[in-house]
Amino acid sequence: MKAGLAFLVLGYVLSQFYRAFLAVLAPVLGAEIGAGAEDLARASGLWFAAFAIMQIPVGWALDTIGPRVTAAALFGLCGAGGAAVFAMAQGPGAIQIAMVLIGIGCSPVLMASYYIFARVYSPAVFATLAGVTVGVSSLGNIASALPMASAIDAFGWRETVWALAGMTLAVALAMALLVRDPAKPDGEPKGSLLDVLRIPGLWLILPMMFVCYAPAAGIRGLWIAPYMTDVYGAVLAQIGTVTLIMGLAMAAGNLAYAPLDRLFGTRKRVVLAGNLVVVLCCLVLWIFPAGSYWTAVMLVTAIGLFGATYPMVIAHGRSFLPAHLTGRGVSLLNLFGMGGAGVMQFASGPYFAWLSTDAPPADAFGTLFGVFGLVVLLGCLPYLFAQDRTD
Repeated sequence: MKAGLAFLVLGYVLSQFYRAFLAVLAPVLGAEIGAGAEDLARASGLWFAAFAIMQIPVGWALDTIGPRVTAAALFGLCGAGGAAVFAMAQGPGAIQIAMVLIGIGCSPVLMASYYIFARVYSPAVFATLAGVTVGVSSLGNIASALPMASAIDAFGWRETVWALAGMTLAVALAMALLVRDPAKPDGEPKGSLLDVLRIPGLWLILPMMFVCYAPAAGIRGLWIAPYMTDVYGAVLAQIGTVTLIMGLAMAAGNLAYAPLDRLFGTRKRVVLAGNLVVVLCCLVLWIFPAGSYWTAVMLVTAIGLFGATYPMVIAHGRSFLPAHLTGRGVSLLNLFGMGGAGVMQFASGPYFAWLSTDAPPADAFGTLFGVFGLVVLLGCLPYLFAQDRTD
């Protein structure tokens, strides 16, 4: 079981990598195949959209088929296949197709881990295991920063992505060999997505789930590179450094949040506090969009650190789920989390293009980041009334 979990976590390392690596690839993709900021915003949004839409069939597959086949098949066929399409891309359209395939391939790996945690381990430690998994997996976010920039410089972007395709296929094969499906008790009741939606406690959590990941995912995965380039004149090495710093902050945040529900005896207040700090940082970037370089770095780092509440919100929602609805329930929560990030990615591209027609780059980016903060604030309002549970 532990060896299989290790490769599921490694698969999620690659998932974190793929959702963030466009930020570093942006300059070279623009220069070589004409993929501009709006093209890459669409590609990033398509990754999140594909990932989110797949949560419905993934939830069914986890409860019906089990995590081993679900994760290994999708990750191998679509994850590795999508990376191969990316490596051969000759224009923005191929990049977008590749990101859809990669999003489908990555869609089951975290939920497969969470399914096993929920079935095998005590509910009291679910949030800790979920947070540690995402924290460790944030190595992918880190690798997609300065190490990715260095690999592109040393080997070229196509060669680097081909290597990633091979690594993805190898991890999928290891999942097929080593992941073990948890036993299901005899006579366990059947369930459906409608049964999950009938749980009233989830309804006030889903809006928070929809917005909590959007600022960190959007800024780290897409907008940090053009922001640093257009406002501060950053070069590739500087972009790699800033994305590395923000990636480290996101990893540290996931690890730091993991035990806080048991330490403070509350999940809701921990989630609210972290997201309100994110709101504050986004609003400061809105008000002072062209402040000092290091002030901007500190603010985006704080967004990564305090915005890492994603596994804590999933753990909060998980506490309302009966065992037979675990797969469908955590996948529904993940659909909202990734779907929210995807919607923001889709919307941010044309919105930024519209802002840029009448405003200098600093003001356009500042307004974009401010809207990220306002969206999170809207998600916090219904969450104030959610039932607080730590079991």
